[in-house]
Amino acid sequence: MNKISIVVPVFNEAGTIRALLAGVRAVPLNLEKELIVVDDFSTDGTRDVLVAEAAIPGTTVLYHDRNQGKGAAVRTGLGTVTGDIIVIQDADLEYDPSDYPALLRPILLGRTKVVYGSRFLGEHKAMYFWHSLGNKTLTLICNILYDTTLTDMETCYKVFTADIARNLHLKSDRWGFDPEITAKILRSRHRIYEVPISYNGREFWEGKKIRWYHAITVLLTLLRYRILP
Repeated sequence: MNKISIVVPVFNEAGTIRALLAGVRAVPLNLEKELIVVDDFSTDGTRDVLVAEAAIPGTTVLYHDRNQGKGAAVRTGLGTVTGDIIVIQDADLEYDPSDYPALLRPILLGRTKVVYGSRFLGEHKAMYFWHSLGNKTLTLICNILYDTTLTDMETCYKVFTADIARNLHLKSDRWGFDPEITAKILRSRHRIYEVPISYNGREFWEGKKIRWYHAITVLLTLLRYRILP
């Protein structure tokens, strides 16, 4: 394991993307870093920021010509990775890249090929009650359907080896991405290793995008990939 690829899907995050990428670059790792940023047709000035970021060595910026969703952006990024380990990183500042060493350690030690960072196991800013309940309910349904014991299925921090990435064949463009990737990993009989991470959830006025009705998509996706052969 010599190289890590960090895939950053971004949509309208002009206020956070520069600081986020600086934070990723600052994390000390004994691995070569590759940043792949996929802009999902931002309209708030994010693209102007990314022009400068693309000039920094080790950073590749890809652009969608229309808004397609986080899942589509991640899929675009996965199509260009060259690293041995892949990390999915949101473009806001809710997740701290300083958690990378803890996330990578189980893979580097050969204990697993897939690691999730759990917000519920580590220190975190208190979530909205209904968001927390919804997350835990969907995670419980995932555990029942796929015979596992995850604590945070919807976490941004999903880390896996390149061979896992090559076999995912993701289809979901938007909010079905997280349950799809989890379902496919579990159906491939890979046990997911969880580690605690910190979490600083932002408020709606700060740009938080998730809404209650996205839970319907997550639920239907979990059921779909449990039923499909």
